[in-house]
Amino acid sequence: MLLTLFCTIDDFCKAFSRFWNRWLLTNGLAKRIKSSSLCLSEIMTIMVHFHMSRYRTFKDYYLKHVWPHLRPEFPGLVSYNRFVELMHGAVVPLLVFLRRCRLKKSHGIAFIDSTTLKVCHNRRIHNHKTFRGIAQRGKTSMGWFYGFKLHLIVNRQGDLVSVMLTAGNVDDRNLSLMQKLTQDILGKLFGDRGYISAKLFKALFQRGLQLITKIKKNMRNKLMPLMDRLVLEKHAVVESIIDQLKNLCQIEHTRHRSPINFLGNLFSGLIAYTFSPKKPSLSVNSYRLLKACP
Repeated sequence: MLLTLFCTIDDFCKAFSRFWNRWLLTNGLAKRIKSSSLCLSEIMTIMVHFHMSRYRTFKDYYLKHVWPHLRPEFPGLVSYNRFVELMHGAVVPLLVFLRRCRLKKSHGIAFIDSTTLKVCHNRRIHNHKTFRGIAQRGKTSMGWFYGFKLHLIVNRQGDLVSVMLTAGNVDDRNLSLMQKLTQDILGKLFGDRGYISAKLFKALFQRGLQLITKIKKNMRNKLMPLMDRLVLEKHAVVESIIDQLKNLCQIEHTRHRSPINFLGNLFSGLIAYTFSPKKPSLSVNSYRLLKACP
């Protein structure tokens, strides 16, 4: 898996670096790109591989696994403190690699949901400094939190189709957010009751995307095709994906020292999930049954 991961990232970096270096800002006095014994693809590989390793902290992973066991694969290894400095320069390439190379298509059926990314305990909100002015308070069915929201769209195979990060106080039904999140998606989009909005439904439907949700108790019931009703019952697949992202890929923790570290951890975790050999998905037999329904 490590070799496959490195080869995929290295192929991307060879094409990306030519354009990336042209757009870096410079004042002509100091060299912005300092030489390092680790290349960009090696740094990105180590960052992503951490989220596949089941280590709970990156420091333990680097000092107890990378340093003693992966020196033959990375002969130019640097100290832990130096590697933390190098990670900052890999955040933008990780984002481009995620959006351009790892997101898949919806194939006509997609599921949408959002999850919270807490940056501190509610009791420490007033003392929190790292994300002051960036993170916001929000409320979900589980209560209040302080941090961000990760909005996800996945297909029936469990692949990521579209992702967006917002402050914690952004509503899931925000029209501007949904327009950007579903920009390249057509067909049917299945969500929970949190996406019920006549204005949102009309805006998406006009450009070829039908939003399908369950109804609330005080709403008038409407006829729904049997296939749509059966697929809607499978919406829990996206919740299983979120559980895997948080508990296995560790995209959420409250130990961040800077916003750039938070973004690097998030992008690396999402990329690590895309390399997972077994993702939560609809089985082939279930999908054939759904297609057979009138």
